[in-house]
Amino acid sequence: MEGLSGGAAGPSAGEEGEEREGCAGLWELPVERSERRPECSRCSRPQKVCLCPFLPIHPLKISTCLYIIQHPAEESRVLRTAPLLAACLPPDKCKILVGRRFSEDRYPELAAVCRNPSTFILYPGAEATNLEEVTVMSSSPPVMIIIDGTWSQAKDIFYKNSVFRFPRQVQLKTNISSQYVIRTQPTNNCLSTLECAAVALAIMEKNKNIQETILRPLQALCSFQLQHGAQIHHSKEHLLKNGLYDKPMPKNKRKLRRMELLLNNVKI
Repeated sequence: MEGLSGGAAGPSAGEEGEEREGCAGLWELPVERSERRPECSRCSRPQKVCLCPFLPIHPLKISTCLYIIQHPAEESRVLRTAPLLAACLPPDKCKILVGRRFSEDRYPELAAVCRNPSTFILYPGAEATNLEEVTVMSSSPPVMIIIDGTWSQAKDIFYKNSVFRFPRQVQLKTNISSQYVIRTQPTNNCLSTLECAAVALAIMEKNKNIQETILRPLQALCSFQLQHGAQIHHSKEHLLKNGLYDKPMPKNKRKLRRMELLLNNVKI
């Protein structure tokens, strides 16, 4: 902009011609197309780093049906956990819907599921019941809805889609720390989508082996990444409390307030 308004001189016609001649040979060079590495059809990982040896030989037999509501940004992440979760379960027991807005008109099947009395949505909050204390009374198989995305993305999806007001809201009481150590979590007790599903299914199916089986590929993924240069990511809560947070503090008042809550052990 300064060159246009300040009167700075541009290149002469002769200089432009010489520049074109100098670059002429470059236009004729062959362009190498970047190709995606072949992916495993089951775990969706590149074939050279396939995690299928850590998946159950056969999909787990469960009565609960999972609906993963995935934010579009999560779909393109390389180290996402939803494909590993889906690989552990029968296709009819794990359905992934990608999007931000889910109206009843465009998603009538999802709306019907949300209105079913045996459907739960896993989202923490003051109105949520601890899943460990819930008794499933309905005769139909239970359904669990889990939102897949960052906390801000999940919050946006939860509050801006009225269909998610219908299911019973539940949360996990567990105090386990996330094993997904190659990605930064907001707090020490925040879990990845796969970990939430593993804990929730173990509770609903009354089978702790389910949790161990589903966590196995995640543990293998993290172990492989750490062996090949990845660093352990502590939660933002841990970094703030130990004076290790090296990024500039946010100027946004709402984000700054969230930081203060993390420092003071207030659940957010």
